[in-house]
Amino acid sequence: NITHVDGSVDPVRDKEIIDYELMVKDLETVDSRMARTQKQAQTGGDKTAKLQYEVLSAYHDALSAGRPARSVKFDTVDEQRFARELCLLTDKPVLYVCNVDDSSAATGNAYVEAVRKAIEGEDAQLLIVAAQTEAEIAELDTFEERREFLESIGLEESGVSRLIRAAYSLLDLQTYFTAGPDEVRAWTFMRGSKAPKCAGIIHTDFEKGFIRAEVIKYPDYVSLGSEAAVRAAGKMGVEGKEYVVEDGDIMHFLFNV
Repeated sequence: NITHVDGSVDPVRDKEIIDYELMVKDLETVDSRMARTQKQAQTGGDKTAKLQYEVLSAYHDALSAGRPARSVKFDTVDEQRFARELCLLTDKPVLYVCNVDDSSAATGNAYVEAVRKAIEGEDAQLLIVAAQTEAEIAELDTFEERREFLESIGLEESGVSRLIRAAYSLLDLQTYFTAGPDEVRAWTFMRGSKAPKCAGIIHTDFEKGFIRAEVIKYPDYVSLGSEAAVRAAGKMGVEGKEYVVEDGDIMHFLFNV
């Protein structure tokens, strides 16, 4: 019921407009940095400035040609580090979310296919959701009601759940849990983080005084039904500072400061 400002529905056109605006902004950022770095780089004595100017030049060429910053790849660690420090808008990971009507929630439609074709080669993800369907799911009270509703329209899970999982994957995020008599909480961490780093998410003292972590694997907890049963089965691990936390781990940290 909302009329588009251009009077028609064309998601590819909308995408191109946004891409253009973001690339113009990035080009302004790159040109500004190049102006400050060029003199230092051209003298030849400042190797850091020369490297930075080469990175900026590569971005300038791509953006001027209508290509986003994420299309430019760098080989060395120093180049990659400087590229990240620039925080260019079009260098960020992208997830395209296509909002469709209820009948297209499972398979998409012609608009979705147009977007899918337009983003080929972008190394970007595409997700289909139906906002109206999500609104109806949100009004249901129980998990069983939501499950039954999803099955009736041919979906295995809600669009919100798929969106969260896709965003976590795109940003390289995972979740571990802490559980006690008062509450159970989920904590978000970067994939590949070690136990002390994850402990510090709760409180910096946990990381500073980290001793060890008691770890229950989520599948073990689900299959055995309780922490006591996991302990009795010898499935609770005791891990040190080098333990790489895994998605779904249930953690209990021991520390001393």
